[in-house]
Amino acid sequence: MITKKIYTLVVFLITFISFSQEKFTLSGTVTDFGNNESLIGVHIHIPELNIETYTNKYGFYSLTLPPGKYQLKIKHLGYQEVEKEMILKEDVKDNLFLKEDNEELKEVVIKEVRYKTNIKSPEMSVNKLSIFSIRKMPVVFGEVDVLKSILLLPGVTNAGEGASGFNVRGGGADQNLILLDEATIFNSSHVFGFFSVFNPDAVKNLKLYKGGIPARYGGRVSSVLDIYQKDGNSKEFHLSGGIGLVSSRIFAEGPIVKNKGSFLVAGRTSYAHLFLKLSEEQKDNAAYFYDLNTKLSYKLNENNSLFLSGYFGRDVFKLNKIFMNTYGNSTLNLRWSHLYSDKLFANLSLIYSDYYYGLDLNFIGFKWDSGIKNYTVKYDFEHYISDKFKLSYGINGIYYDFNPGKISPLSDEFTINPEQLDRKYALSLSPYIDAENKLSKKVTVYYGLRFSQFYRLGGSTINLYENNNAVVFNPDMEIYEKGTPISTKYYSKNEVIESYNNFEPRFSISYHLNDNQSIKASYNRMAQYLQLISNTSSPTPLDVWTPSDTYIKPQIADQVALGYFRNFNDGTYSLEMEIYYKKVKNRLDYIDGADLIANDAIEQVILNGQMRAYGLEIMFKKNEGKFNGWISYTLSKSEQQTPGRTPEETGINNGEWYNSAYDKLHNLAITSAYTLNRRWSFGANFVLQSGQPVSYPNSQYEYLGITVPGYGLRNENRLPAYHHLDISATLSLEKNENRKWKGEWVFSIYNLYNRQNAASINFRQNADTGYNEAIRTSIFGIVPAITYNFKF
Repeated sequence: MITKKIYTLVVFLITFISFSQEKFTLSGTVTDFGNNESLIGVHIHIPELNIETYTNKYGFYSLTLPPGKYQLKIKHLGYQEVEKEMILKEDVKDNLFLKEDNEELKEVVIKEVRYKTNIKSPEMSVNKLSIFSIRKMPVVFGEVDVLKSILLLPGVTNAGEGASGFNVRGGGADQNLILLDEATIFNSSHVFGFFSVFNPDAVKNLKLYKGGIPARYGGRVSSVLDIYQKDGNSKEFHLSGGIGLVSSRIFAEGPIVKNKGSFLVAGRTSYAHLFLKLSEEQKDNAAYFYDLNTKLSYKLNENNSLFLSGYFGRDVFKLNKIFMNTYGNSTLNLRWSHLYSDKLFANLSLIYSDYYYGLDLNFIGFKWDSGIKNYTVKYDFEHYISDKFKLSYGINGIYYDFNPGKISPLSDEFTINPEQLDRKYALSLSPYIDAENKLSKKVTVYYGLRFSQFYRLGGSTINLYENNNAVVFNPDMEIYEKGTPISTKYYSKNEVIESYNNFEPRFSISYHLNDNQSIKASYNRMAQYLQLISNTSSPTPLDVWTPSDTYIKPQIADQVALGYFRNFNDGTYSLEMEIYYKKVKNRLDYIDGADLIANDAIEQVILNGQMRAYGLEIMFKKNEGKFNGWISYTLSKSEQQTPGRTPEETGINNGEWYNSAYDKLHNLAITSAYTLNRRWSFGANFVLQSGQPVSYPNSQYEYLGITVPGYGLRNENRLPAYHHLDISATLSLEKNENRKWKGEWVFSIYNLYNRQNAASINFRQNADTGYNEAIRTSIFGIVPAITYNFKF
């Protein structure tokens, strides 16, 4: 008996020793050799163990390995691949540097980098674009545009020319979480969608999550667009910019303390509206923007760095003497990055975000100011437990200050009494945890959980309604009407009016078929507690955010996706295919005739419904060579339903599913770039989309001598198909190579074949026939442009 126990113990000890080999940690940061800019998403591979990792969004990496001699392979798009020999016999901190040019570093071998689809990672429904790859895309108006680049990706569309924002997998623009250096951007567009608010000179890279969204993100139900600004050059001063026919920009960066601190300043403005002043008919019209990006970075020591970044932007749209619309974002972020150990990285951020939206209504005589302010504290940790297991966890809290609107007279000649609509306040707290676990050579899983808590706070006065229904149904006319409050209740400052708690699980898995192909699947639940009240089709556009409360329920989205990914010819070509299904509860819709402007009881004109979206996405890419680019195609459906709350109610659209405003059955995008030689490069984009759903009158009748149109089901008609072709040519000037001053000319044509895409179709009564006739409105025809870009 004793002998058997001793034998068992010996076997256990031998087994334990064989599996408990001592390991060491290799960690550090990866930066640009030329400017000390941290590099995101750098691929670090250990071929001997077939172990790999990527730098995080702050350039940090960590690998836990057994002792031995290894050959590190470091790859990043736009930089030369580096091979470096490493002897690991203790914990090592190794900061790596990558070069953009062909110079060789000592004791390393440099090779060409090939961009491949990441086969092994469980990450899916994600598109990453570095500023290097964005700059290789065709440009319009001579300026690289971040939003224009993501509109060429599968599953991403816009609502047409003259429409702000972007739509992901059938969702609304308000369902996208847009972050610039971690600060929330509430409107991503300048000039109603023709420019983005992101100055390309200041952008380092971006990442668009369409599904499989990590638990560290929350607050929106369709997508996350995470954009990071450059840190600034801490080695030497540089100046760059561009001068164009429509807009110009300037960018400056340089050291505060060499190799330790840096600054960044970037500014842009448009001035095409100044040409309108030359016309007597158009001199009172205007549409222009300006913005400013800033950042200060300082490395305290090897383990601590401080960053202070900011953004300010404004748009002004003026239509004769009828109205003027002014809107824009302001953000500020103070961030502290700290390395607790070679396996634990932390980031603490204090963030301020302000979105302002104002209207001057000259034909009524008052101005209206509204907006939303966010105050955010977030603390995030990344814990590299082992080469097979990584944890991310943290918490973020956001305090919201909503200004639904303040009405005041435009001048003393108007007798309107100033009125401040009831301000609204809210607080959200969200701890989360993420884990990435390599279960075997073929299977890697990601799983996470976010616990979101939302509190609608006082002081505000809340309307109370019979049966808690702010909207009532008129059975005689089969229409919804505003409810009448039976009383009101005042909640004091910070008193909880309503609260919501939601568990938001996330999961994805990757099955590695072989070195060139894999199958992936994902599921995520998201909660959105902010709602956008908007009516962009109105002559007086509206853009107001409001929190969830007793009557406005939070949106809850569940999405599943399945994908197939493959690289061909050693990464020269790649193919990505995904199918998805998404369902969202409590998606708002408006009752017929909803009055949104200066409405202090917005709950009286909205109903909680649901939406669903599903589709197939295909993307085929050529990743290298003089000629490269991609073809993306999306076949999808997006629908909304607002059924009756009782059997007697008909609901909106008779309670049936109807096309959402963002439904695009077909979406084809082709982008290509061709480098002829060192001086000339060319690009082209082609976009083809199904027309946007709209409601046309399908009948008419006469009442008191007036022809009145009758409408059928909601969004059962469509605008004509939307398509255009854009081309560009870039000429790099001679003698650039050995000069500090480098320049290039960019020639571009937007909408080459002058397609008159319909921004809207309105109906009016023909004076001769008495019948209603359609009037098609197009915003842009063919638009040529020329821009001079420079760098010093």
